[in-house]
Amino acid sequence: MRQIAIYGKGGIGKSTIAANLCMALRERGLGVMQVGCDPKRDSTRTLTGGRLIPTVLETYREHLKLGRDQYAISLEDIVFQGHRGVYCVESGGPEPGIGCAGRGVLTAMQILRDLKAFDIYGVDVVVYDVLGDVVCGGFAQPIREGYAREIYLLCSGAFMSIYAANNIAKAIRRLSRRGETGLAGVICNSSGDEQFEKVVLSQFAEAMGSKLVHLIPRSPVIQSCEVENKTVLEHSPQSQEAEAFRELARRVMDNDRPVIPRPIEELSDLEAMYREHLAK
Repeated sequence: MRQIAIYGKGGIGKSTIAANLCMALRERGLGVMQVGCDPKRDSTRTLTGGRLIPTVLETYREHLKLGRDQYAISLEDIVFQGHRGVYCVESGGPEPGIGCAGRGVLTAMQILRDLKAFDIYGVDVVVYDVLGDVVCGGFAQPIREGYAREIYLLCSGAFMSIYAANNIAKAIRRLSRRGETGLAGVICNSSGDEQFEKVVLSQFAEAMGSKLVHLIPRSPVIQSCEVENKTVLEHSPQSQEAEAFRELARRVMDNDRPVIPRPIEELSDLEAMYREHLAK
């Protein structure tokens, strides 16, 4: 089973990329599960037609309130089928201002493992959509516990996006030494200037010992699909944007050699690399 995680700066489009990737993988006949690892619980929204499904942590809390054992939770309580049979899970999190998001992420993963969810549902690929770029428990759990084996950094051509990705790569380098987890590559969610982004993100990825895997174009089609609570592959299956996600799925499945990244250590070096391309 392939275990893939998508990391990146908050608001960079991780949920959109994750959901469309899951749909493209499902089109290939694979059993696919998307696990949203964010208290906002909106990772799977476009797979479920806009429905915010019950989270693992809130289900867990309800069981405790009723005096039930945590193992009374069934898979039907926390795993829901989205479009075309993509399995959807939301870890959830603590109430605002209370506790750490890592609690929800770890609880979700432990319960899925204990209930043998991946085996029972015949999952070939799990895609973890991981909360922002805050290096806390919720951020680190998929790596630390060995669930996320192949990590993709999602970037645009904006400097702060690359800066955040470089910081995430530092965490991957530190945590990947404990297991088989590694950086599988960089994905570009374009902000508009595709030629510039291809060049600068290719150099950034190569500097880390990795590669730019694919570029998803900036498109009003993708934005419209988000508003209508649908993936691009459901809403506009014949579009160029849908083909871009199918190509991403192909490249991800052909790419199974994650590496321990070599992030750029000094901010000044990262800034110099970026300025070099701005000047061209």
